[in-house]
Amino acid sequence: MNERVIAPASGPLAGYRVLELGSTVAGPFCGRLFADFGAEVIKVEPAEGDAVRTMGKRCEGESLYAASILRNKSLISLDLRSEEGREIVRSLVEKCDVVIENFRPGALEKWGLGYEDLSRTNPSLVMVRISGFGQNGPYRERAGYGVIGEAMSGLRHVTGDPDRPPSRAAVSLTDCVTGLYAAFGAVMALLHGKGSGKGQLIDAALYECAFSFMEPHVPAYEKLGFIANRAGSRLPDSTPNNLYPTRDGSYVHITAMGDAVFKRLVKAMGQPELAQHPDFAESITRSIHADALDKLITDWTSQHNLLDLEQVLLDAAVPATRIFTMADIFGDPHFKARDMLVQVPHDKLGQVTVPGIVPKMSGTPGSIRSSGGAVGRDTQQVLMELAGLSIADIERLCAQGVIFQAEQAAPHNPAPN
Repeated sequence: MNERVIAPASGPLAGYRVLELGSTVAGPFCGRLFADFGAEVIKVEPAEGDAVRTMGKRCEGESLYAASILRNKSLISLDLRSEEGREIVRSLVEKCDVVIENFRPGALEKWGLGYEDLSRTNPSLVMVRISGFGQNGPYRERAGYGVIGEAMSGLRHVTGDPDRPPSRAAVSLTDCVTGLYAAFGAVMALLHGKGSGKGQLIDAALYECAFSFMEPHVPAYEKLGFIANRAGSRLPDSTPNNLYPTRDGSYVHITAMGDAVFKRLVKAMGQPELAQHPDFAESITRSIHADALDKLITDWTSQHNLLDLEQVLLDAAVPATRIFTMADIFGDPHFKARDMLVQVPHDKLGQVTVPGIVPKMSGTPGSIRSSGGAVGRDTQQVLMELAGLSIADIERLCAQGVIFQAEQAAPHNPAPN
């Protein structure tokens, strides 16, 4: 057996084993959080690979997104449509603490892999179920991606400029939010299971996780009938909190809604009297007169170049920044000092830079031990160690298309300079 050796797992979740059946973004993101903090995560994919491998940019034919979101995981490939493939999953589940899945509700039950089926042989199992609309309710069987849940949640309605159609962040935001909630729920279930010995089901719906971010607007509608709308770069009822133009054609975002910070801002502007103006003296009145105040700040920022403004605001202890591009991030000393750009080995590319661990923990920090790699990279190793299969079993199942294992990658030899 050609065994892949990586650094031993450490972190607060070391000792837990997770089987990731989820696909695209929410499920793999949830699994990645477990893996970052020490859990042994076994990622199951079909032979063609998880759809997340088709997202984002590629380098030398390799998915760069997969290199990060599949990091720290053992990658195996099974055909869940075959009974022998499902039987392998059942044998793995018996040795796992958590299962993550995001099939459409009811799909796993048809295969005999639902929570009730699996928990009969593993009563302490925690099963994370991620779906568009939840495991019950009239919309449960609807197909749903993160952006669909985002649109239904109301979050999309308040994103963008008021004179344009709703916009979106250029990342799978709701999928990541849902993966985060799902991981939080699973860890709570594991903590509860330590005392009870019983597992439980985590039902994480994409639209609900996005809706939870609409918190300020829910009671505002119930009590006032107020329907929040898009506000561009401004945060409503938090003034000043907006994007302002600079003389050199850039923008600076300034957040100074607190009274003490506002006083520091207007002093830096050379207009300290604004802190005593009846329209601006208090945060609530500032929001009422947001247009007038934003114009005054725009008049000031428009007279200065971005770098000069950033320094003036930094010296005045006013929260402000340019809008960073990825190039800015790679050149920024704070990202470097905080280990937020981490180079890790890659089977084919030699190395790849991925986002660092969040959050930082003083006693039991997470770690990045390996990048994501080829579909089925670890099929043989995992199935021999955990499913009890022999080399002959693996060769037979490969020939039948029940499992798939990647060919060993050739060592990366970068071209000479």
